[in-house]
Amino acid sequence: MTKPQEAAEKIEALREVIHRHNDAYYVEDRPEISDAEYDRLIRELRALEEAHPELITPDSPTQGAGGRVGPAFAPVEHLVAMLSLDNAMSPDDLREFEARIRRALPQANFDFVCEPKIDGLGVALLYERGRFTRGATRGDGRVGEDITQNLRTIKAIPSALHGPLKDATRLEVRGEVYMPREAFARLNATLEEAGEPTFANPRNAAAGAVRQKDPAVTATRPLEIFLYHASVLEPVRFDSHWERLRALEKSGFTVNPRSERCPDVDAVIAYCRRLEADRDTLEYDADGAVVKVNDLEQQRRFGATAHHPRWAIAFKFAARQATTQVRGITINVGKTGALTPTAQLEPVELAGVTVSNVSLHNEDEVRKKDVRVGDTVLIERAGDVIPYLVQVVTAKRPAGAGPFHMPRTCPVCGAPAERPDGEAIWRCTNVACPAQLKERLFHWGSRRAMDIEHLGEVVITQLVDREICRDFGDLYELEVPQLAGLERMAEKSATNLVEAIQASKGRGLSRVLNGLGIRMVGERAAQLLAARFGSMERLEKATEDDINEISGIGPKIAQSATRFFLEDRNRRIVRHLRDVGVDLTEKGVSDRPGPLTGKTLVLTGGLLGMTRDEAKDAILRLGGRVTGTVSRKTDYVIAGEDPGGKAEDAKRLGVTVLDEAQFLSLIGRSQ
Repeated sequence: MTKPQEAAEKIEALREVIHRHNDAYYVEDRPEISDAEYDRLIRELRALEEAHPELITPDSPTQGAGGRVGPAFAPVEHLVAMLSLDNAMSPDDLREFEARIRRALPQANFDFVCEPKIDGLGVALLYERGRFTRGATRGDGRVGEDITQNLRTIKAIPSALHGPLKDATRLEVRGEVYMPREAFARLNATLEEAGEPTFANPRNAAAGAVRQKDPAVTATRPLEIFLYHASVLEPVRFDSHWERLRALEKSGFTVNPRSERCPDVDAVIAYCRRLEADRDTLEYDADGAVVKVNDLEQQRRFGATAHHPRWAIAFKFAARQATTQVRGITINVGKTGALTPTAQLEPVELAGVTVSNVSLHNEDEVRKKDVRVGDTVLIERAGDVIPYLVQVVTAKRPAGAGPFHMPRTCPVCGAPAERPDGEAIWRCTNVACPAQLKERLFHWGSRRAMDIEHLGEVVITQLVDREICRDFGDLYELEVPQLAGLERMAEKSATNLVEAIQASKGRGLSRVLNGLGIRMVGERAAQLLAARFGSMERLEKATEDDINEISGIGPKIAQSATRFFLEDRNRRIVRHLRDVGVDLTEKGVSDRPGPLTGKTLVLTGGLLGMTRDEAKDAILRLGGRVTGTVSRKTDYVIAGEDPGGKAEDAKRLGVTVLDEAQFLSLIGRSQ
């Protein structure tokens, strides 16, 4: 077999694989491989085609944008093709990009605009005479899907423009719809507590929400959008991409505040390094930075290939996805009795952490992804978020791998397990199940609940197995000699633990409510309940309607909280806590609105007088909200030591920046 024949076969095989992965990513929102692996396939195909140009065909993935139009929506032809971007994997690749454009325009001077590359769903919005008339997905880059009605439900997309672009005859803008990380976590927590299937990651959640057949479903999802490009502007105006970004912002669009103008490639590289270092602090998932030539006339002269514009490139962050193998599937019993399947993995390094297991959430999720022992799976870890399983690579499934079946009894106590109607979660029916009590005690002592140092898994296991602790109140009756008799617990360690337990009595109502593990009542809901009622006594007497009136508390949370206090067992636990001296009130709560009610704050840098968690708690008690990213909707940025880029973002956007002394004055504390 000749080398050209070998190359032709290899090229055809690569194209088939890449087309399949394009469908999985763009159409099904279910990627089967990591971005790094996909990029490697593209690079391999491109290298083969460059060596054998006679084998290049118009339908090759290197010659088009990728993706296709799904059958559920009407097709829409974009006014200008939504192309892919060429990738830079290192600073040297960015320097080569600059050298390439200098070779094309040797006498020109260049500056650049850099923007975060959001991991969401690309869309094109059409405005005619200032009014939103059509919205479409990227599709195959030339033809997308008409999702106008769904996009109208996203509050950040203006229906009518103001400012410099309100009179434009025709305007097509490009943007990325995304789901903020905190909103994604809350959504998944709510879905999981309700026994409904969860989403794999924020990108899938956003894409699935935008491509719903019913716009009413889209409207319930916490979606945001950043606009980053005007592909059509009639009549033509502005000479640079930066000027157009500012015009988009002044006309009512949300533009990413982390966008920056860079005078040269050194500044571009510095920006990319800064953004990658900050990626865990962003409120959204970003997998890189987009670098664009700023001058629009230069962009026009560079033009584009069939695959990507020659005037832009994407700098990709280090991969946070990997493939590994499922060694086994075990069942964990949670604090509410939930039986959670967990995949035991062949250990793999991912974003600086060795990952050896990952939650499969519930029976429906295991069935949906069809996870089996022996499967090769794609896992992902974004920032400090717990790793999750994205997809099974079914092509690599070993022969004889059978489907997983949930047990019908609790693996810890042997009691029957049941799955309530309408839920996806199986639960142990034994309220005295030791596993539940261990998990509840571990959660009670966790940092964001009662924050009891030294109360670890080893101690809790012995306290439960020896029947020393039967509920939370028993912890506060422990004595040093009693603890010193446990394994690996000397008198000094026992003294430290007793002191830590006693110190936790004054944490306040919101911490207690979070620690109790009431279904659907997490940290944020606990803070809202504590701020509204101020004491456990008032909350116990509250009706479902009383609780449902709180902004940020939905009917399911209100129902769950009410039911909790109707059960005798739970009321006994609360009485026990009161009897042992745990503070069941919230300090600083009154019936009047707090000084930060309705305000949004961002914390950046280190504070000398309090920890970040203490500052966050103070803000929440006074009615405020804490987010991770600065925008025009931010009221205050609190800048401590070494505040970084967020303070600069605030100044650029005209947001008030407070130092620590001003912040303490605002919340009524002295230094």
